Amino acid sequence: MDLSKMAVSINKAINTQEVVVKEKHARTCILGTHHEKGAHTFWAAVNRLPLSSNAVLCWKFCHVFHKLLRDGHPNVIKDSMRNKADLSDMSRMWGHLSEGYGKLCSIYLKLLITKMEFHVKNPRFPGNLQMSNRQLDEAGENDVNNFFQLTVEMFDYLECELNLFLGVFSSLDMSRSVSVTAAGQCRLAPLIQVILDSSHLYDYTVKLLFKLHSCLPADTLQGHRDRFQEQFKKLKSLFYRSSNLQYFKRLIQIPQLPENPPNFLRASALSEHISPVVVIPAESSSPETEHMVDLVTEDLVDTDIPVQPAAVVEPRFDDLFGTSAATDPFNFNSQNGMRKDDKDRLIEQLTRDIQALREELESFRLESGRLCQALRGRVNELEAELAEQSHLRMQALGESEFLRAELDDLRRVKEDTAKEQRSLTEIERKAVANEQRYTKLKEKYTELVQSHADLLRKNAEVIRQMTVARAAQDEVDSVRREMQEKVKAAAERREQEQVEQLQQLQRELISSRVELDSLKSTMASSQQSSEELSSQLSTVESDKVELAESLSKKEEELAGLGEELERVQSSLASERESGVKTAEALQNQLNEKESREQALESQLVAARWSTLQGAVEEAERIVQDSLAQLDDPAHISCTSSADYLASRCQASLDCMDRLHSARDSYLADNTGVSELVRAVTHLAHLVGDTIVQGSATSHMVPVEQADALSDSVKACGAEALALLGQMKAQESLATADIATLRAALDGILATAEKLRPQGLELQQGELGDLVEQEMAATSAAVESAAARIEDMLNKSRAVDTGIKMEVNERILASCTDLMQAIKVLVLSSKDLQRDIVESGRGAASMKDFYVKNSRWTEGLISASKAVGWGATVMVDAADLVVQGKGKYEELMVCSHEIAASTAQLVAASKVKADKDNANLGRLKLASKGVTQATAGVVASTKSGKSQIQEKDTMDFSSMSLTQIKRQEMDSQVSVLELETKLQKERERLGELRKKHYELAGVAEGWGEEDEGTG
Repeated sequence: MDLSKMAVSINKAINTQEVVVKEKHARTCILGTHHEKGAHTFWAAVNRLPLSSNAVLCWKFCHVFHKLLRDGHPNVIKDSMRNKADLSDMSRMWGHLSEGYGKLCSIYLKLLITKMEFHVKNPRFPGNLQMSNRQLDEAGENDVNNFFQLTVEMFDYLECELNLFLGVFSSLDMSRSVSVTAAGQCRLAPLIQVILDSSHLYDYTVKLLFKLHSCLPADTLQGHRDRFQEQFKKLKSLFYRSSNLQYFKRLIQIPQLPENPPNFLRASALSEHISPVVVIPAESSSPETEHMVDLVTEDLVDTDIPVQPAAVVEPRFDDLFGTSAATDPFNFNSQNGMRKDDKDRLIEQLTRDIQALREELESFRLESGRLCQALRGRVNELEAELAEQSHLRMQALGESEFLRAELDDLRRVKEDTAKEQRSLTEIERKAVANEQRYTKLKEKYTELVQSHADLLRKNAEVIRQMTVARAAQDEVDSVRREMQEKVKAAAERREQEQVEQLQQLQRELISSRVELDSLKSTMASSQQSSEELSSQLSTVESDKVELAESLSKKEEELAGLGEELERVQSSLASERESGVKTAEALQNQLNEKESREQALESQLVAARWSTLQGAVEEAERIVQDSLAQLDDPAHISCTSSADYLASRCQASLDCMDRLHSARDSYLADNTGVSELVRAVTHLAHLVGDTIVQGSATSHMVPVEQADALSDSVKACGAEALALLGQMKAQESLATADIATLRAALDGILATAEKLRPQGLELQQGELGDLVEQEMAATSAAVESAAARIEDMLNKSRAVDTGIKMEVNERILASCTDLMQAIKVLVLSSKDLQRDIVESGRGAASMKDFYVKNSRWTEGLISASKAVGWGATVMVDAADLVVQGKGKYEELMVCSHEIAASTAQLVAASKVKADKDNANLGRLKLASKGVTQATAGVVASTKSGKSQIQEKDTMDFSSMSLTQIKRQEMDSQVSVLELETKLQKERERLGELRKKHYELAGVAEGWGEEDEGTG
């Protein structure tokens, strides 16, 4: 074969047209590799193509290259390995694209690189992967390690094939008949090569896994089985999808994989395995195929005898025997004149030719016999496979009835699933449309919801520390007023934005009307110019008459004036036509402006309703989120007080009156939608807060009361969702009943009133003295703790060295900072309490003020005790850690406990303070300092723990398989024991919290209240 012809075929096969590569060009390239026994010509032609600039060109190159790797000369793989680096760079370059041919080219190039590497590592495998069972056994060299590694490489190879399969299908719109279009066929054509490779890889993988399971334990091959299961599902699905495409039905017969993957744990299952056979129908003869057959005969059959045409042979016969011999075969006169030497030479030449032809015929006969023998062997193999398949078919007949019944059931289920899928798709499409419609509304509410959520988190953090403080009611009221003001301000900002949008629409309408007026004035000016041209025309006509009468002798000038007149008339006509067209265009623009104005009015009405719908849906999500938090395990640790729950219920009831009035206003005039939106959103936040706080309160009460409160909270959430569901439709908005939700809130409010604690039974004269004593004791405890920490730091410097001294200094320094911050906090709290007492007692004494505000006083006493106790415990824990006898976790827990106690003291101190009080600002700054110092203690403790404790290196290199298995079982036992211990400790923590709540209730007189109500 001429190599130039191969280069031409390469350029014709690899082009920028999005069509399938012609088979005759690909076949010419394959034959060319066999002719030159390599791929040098192919790569010389390909390196001149701009593969990195055109994705379609690169895709068709991959297709042709894949064919050469499968059916070309074996040296193609060796010659192509020189270009592996260029192919890898090109794959990375196309991988930056996320869609189209670029992404597909990147995947295809990775597959081709993997194929080349596989065949280089395993030279026994031919490019088309066709091997017998004996050859497959020889490839592993009877070594289980080789079979193990070969299986892994086949998994990687098949993974790349599946990735290309999925990439092509995901890039096509399978809802249309893409397989009949040229662009779709261009993408689908390379999958024929993928199907051929995948069927062999699947077959060999199954056989190798059965062989490995016969030699190795099942646990060792668990990873192989999992990977095979995943690839089996993908390959089965892709084969099924491909077999339904019209393009593949006429080109290839795709096998179907079994319903379930093989059971490798059962050795007899190998006999049930049927190797998938891909059948390519024989192509009908055509001029192209005949031409290729001629090329094969010309290139692959090398004969030594030149072929001469008949026109050349006949003159040679005439030259030897004379022309008369051709016309008169019985005329020997002329033949007798020929010399004997010429005849002998001719006979010898013919004898040699005949001998050469006989040798060539014999070689052809031997070759044909060898081919026939190979074909007979192949026929015998196919007959054996056919017999095996027939046997399996006979075995499957017994199960056909059962499978047919299951198939009918599956078809019915599939039809039902398809119907449900279609309805689900329609619902999802509508949901997507609604989601896009409400996106802008959600963005406007994001800031409001975020600020509200921040306020809720702050309130929850404060309330958790005020379990026994009745004075927290005033703080809750102040926080509620702040929150309402912020919500109101945010709602006003949103309403202002809507008003600005409406004004913008009105301005656009006014500008449109101004533009319309300008167009009308333009039309009037055009009509005026037309009238002026008409008057000019009459003037020109009169001038023409006068010139005709006065200058009859100057005919040439008169002809020129006539031509000028004709030009003026034509321009006038064109001006009139343009004026008419301008008038029509202006009229059309006027009609469009009017229709646009009507559309804007309708859009404004729809926007108001969509705004309300978005607010209602957002309110539903808020309530649903609150109900979802009840089942969250992390919510079990959240607690709240009955006082705060009662305040939330009362706020929700007040908001319901506002919602009722806003709904009536909207039904009367739909322009007042902003007030209804604010009311719905505010009610949703309050109800959600009531649900969360009700659940948190139930964690702190006895079991019977907790169950009743939880049921009331869930019922309240259900009623709120029902009310919001009625408000989503215009028909049921007017009839939405809020009485059931009000009743549910009243029930929760009544339960909260019953759970409110009573005050401590202290003598009135003792409260004032007790506050002063506790604050003084707290200051003394903090001072003592700071002194002990300083003493411990000095001892550590004298005894410890190296990393331990560094860790101890860092931990004790952070503890010292924390004590200093607590000291500042206690002093600021004293100053603030002094200001509160001075501003609120009037003419009464300080003790009388404490007695009058007994609940607030009790909160101060409890907070002061907690701070002093926390400081003492933390110093003890730090002392043990420095000595090496304590736990770092205990020090971190003590730090968190001190932070909680100081937060309780801050809340109790500022609950009655004025917002503008300077000492209140200093108290808040001191509280932030305590929080930062606590974080410093935790951070230094964690850092020191990581430096002190030794870490296992986990070196398992010297352990055997049995030892590793034993260690694994020990680790699993330890994990189970620790999990059991953790569960028991969590239950114990819950019981301790319940007991703490009961003891606190007895101390504040809750038991007497229960007896009174009983």
